[in-house]
Amino acid sequence: MDNYRTMRNVYKIADNILSPLGNGTEENYQAMLSGRSALARYERHWDMPEPFCASLFSPAADHEYAIEGLTRFESLVVHSVRQALEGVDIDVSGSNLVFILSTTKANVGLLGRETSDPGLLYPGESALHICQALGITTPPIVVCNACISGVSAIILGSRLLRTHQYDYAIVCGADEMNEFVVSGFQSLKALSDQPCKPFDMERTGLNLGEAAATMILSTHRGDSGAIWRIDRCSMHNDAYHISAPSKRGDGAYLCLSDVVTGIPHEEIAFVNAHGTATLFNDQMESVAIERAGLQEKPVNALKGYFGHTLGAAGVLETLLSMYSIDHHTLLGTRGFEELGVSGKIHIQSEHEPIDQPRFVKMISGFGGSNAALSASRVNAELGVPSNEPSSIRPEWTTTHCVYISTQGIRIDNEPLHSERTGADLLTSLYKEEVGDYPKFYKMDMLSRLGFLAAELLAKKEREGQEEQDEQRAIVLFNHSSSLHTDRLYLDTIKDKSDYFPSPSLFVYTLPNIVTGEIAIRHHYQGETSFYILAERDERLMDQVVRATLCTTSTASMMTGWLDYDDADHFEAELRIIRKTN
Repeated sequence: MDNYRTMRNVYKIADNILSPLGNGTEENYQAMLSGRSALARYERHWDMPEPFCASLFSPAADHEYAIEGLTRFESLVVHSVRQALEGVDIDVSGSNLVFILSTTKANVGLLGRETSDPGLLYPGESALHICQALGITTPPIVVCNACISGVSAIILGSRLLRTHQYDYAIVCGADEMNEFVVSGFQSLKALSDQPCKPFDMERTGLNLGEAAATMILSTHRGDSGAIWRIDRCSMHNDAYHISAPSKRGDGAYLCLSDVVTGIPHEEIAFVNAHGTATLFNDQMESVAIERAGLQEKPVNALKGYFGHTLGAAGVLETLLSMYSIDHHTLLGTRGFEELGVSGKIHIQSEHEPIDQPRFVKMISGFGGSNAALSASRVNAELGVPSNEPSSIRPEWTTTHCVYISTQGIRIDNEPLHSERTGADLLTSLYKEEVGDYPKFYKMDMLSRLGFLAAELLAKKEREGQEEQDEQRAIVLFNHSSSLHTDRLYLDTIKDKSDYFPSPSLFVYTLPNIVTGEIAIRHHYQGETSFYILAERDERLMDQVVRATLCTTSTASMMTGWLDYDDADHFEAELRIIRKTN
C-alpha cells in the first residue's frame, strides 16, 4: 500500500446518528425539520447543586441500548456503528479497514467508582473493546482533540484512505454526559440553564448533549443515490490561548481559506458553524467567516436541537449538513432571533430552500484548535478542488529528537545530566533550561512534560540557526489521555460537602491542551492533533504521520509519544521532522 503515486477520492457510503432526538440520521433530520429539540432543564440531576440545560438519553433509551459486557458509552458507539453497517457490505475484519473513535472523555464517568477493569478508563482500551464487539481486527485510533475531535476524525479517516493505507474507515464520534463533564463546564461559567441561542444578541452560554454519530468512508462511491465526497480538509491552531479563541479568528480563518480556495462560491450552499452560543466563540466564528469572504453565504448552527455533543458534534453536524442538501433545505438556527456578533454573517431561525451541491463545516475547541472541511454531493460529477501539495509520497528527515523519563534525559541521543527524578526532574529541568515562562507552574503535568520536550527541541534549532516554521504541525500520541489530571479534578467534586469544581484543573482534562501550550509558546499556527492508542504502536503512529505529511502543505512537524501516568511513570519521546521533497 505504500507504493502509491496519486491521491484517491473519499466518499461517505453509510451513516447513523443515535441521539435523544432520534434513532437514525433520517429520523434526527426529520425531528429537526419539524422544529423539535431534545434540550431540557435539569435540577438536582446527579445531585448537582446548579441547574443546567442539556440533551440526555432517557432511562428507557439507556435500557434499550445497553449491551452486556460494555459500558454505557461503548454501547452507544456499538449501536450506532452496527446500524450504519446495515446499509453496506463490508468485511469489518479485513486489514483494509480502520476504526477511528472521536471522543473527549469516553468512560470518564466511571472514574472514582469501583470497576473490575481499570483499563476502561483509558480511551484506547475502550476503543479496543468496541472493536472486539464489532469484529474489527485492526488497531483503533482515538482522536481526542477537544471539541474539534469529530471533524478531526473525519479528516484522519479521509487522509488514511486518500493515501492508500486503508480502503474503509469507520468514524464514530461519541460522548456521554455525567457530573464530571457538566460540573467542569459550569466551573468555566460556560453553561446556560436555558436553551441556547447561537449567535443571538441574548445568548448566555452553551448546552451540553450526548450522542453517537457514525460515518463510514470508502474509496469506492457505493450504490446510493446521494453520493457524498469529502473534498478538502484543514486544521490550524490559534496559538493564542488554551481556553479562549483568537479575537481575529486566526485559526478558523486559515482553515476556511484552505477549504474554500478554488471552489466556486456559487456552489457553496451554506457554512455550518460550531455555534456554541458562548460569547467569544460565536463572535470569533463570525469574524473568521467574514474574513474568509463567506459573509454572503447562509450560516447555521445546530446546537439548539442537540446541545454541544462534544466528540460527536463534528460527525453529527457534518452528516446533518449532508442530509440538508439531500433534502434541499437549510435547517434554521434554533434559538436565534437577533444577530449579536460583529461579523457580517447571514443567520436566520427558519428553514430555507437551497439547491447548491456543497457546504463547509467549521469547528473550534480548547487548546486553540480549529478545523474545517468541505464536502460535495456528486450525483453530477464535480471537479475536486485539490489543496494537496503533491500526489507523490513525501520523504522526510528527523532533525532533532529528545527523550525525557524517570530514566533520564537525552537530546539528539546525548545524555543531559540531572540529579533530580520524578516530578522534581521536570521542575529542575524548567529552572535550568527555561526559567522565563511562569505559566509553566499553572500547567498540568502532561503539559509540563510536553512543554519541556518542545523547549529542548527548539533550543537545538536555535543553536543550529535553523529556520523556524510558523505553520509547523504538532502531532502527538499517548495511552493515558489526561487521566492524571482527571483524577485531580475529580477530587474537587466528589465530596458534596466540600464541592469546588476547579476551572484551572478542568481545562487540562483534555490531552490536546499540551499541543496548544506548545503552539502558544512557539507561535505555531499549523495543525495540532492528539491521538490515543491502546498501546504504543510505531506502525500506526507512522501511518498517521505519513498521511498528514502527504495531504497537507506542512513542511515540518513535531511528533512522537507523550504520556504522563504519575511522578514515577512518564515518558516523552519527541522529534522534529522536515520534508525533504
